[in-house]
Amino acid sequence: MRALNITAMILIIVGAINWGLVGLFRLDLVRLIFGGELGTVSALSAIIYILVGIAGVYGIYLLKPLMDTSSRSHTSNAPGE
Repeated sequence: MRALNITAMILIIVGAINWGLVGLFRLDLVRLIFGGELGTVSALSAIIYILVGIAGVYGIYLLKPLMDTSSRSHTSNAPGE
């Protein structure tokens, strides 16, 4: 499970960096590395985009334990305890 979590986080980071580059410089790094012309997507680029999308959805699952930990730390620090 740990390997899946690490892989998902790496893909999420790759996707975030790619979108940042697209927004700032109109540079699609995935398309640049894996091929495809502007406005088109190669098969390999499409696979990368799909994996990043799946990792993003899985990231919701990874976020839940962090939210649970955060809510527990806020309730334990309530005034009067």
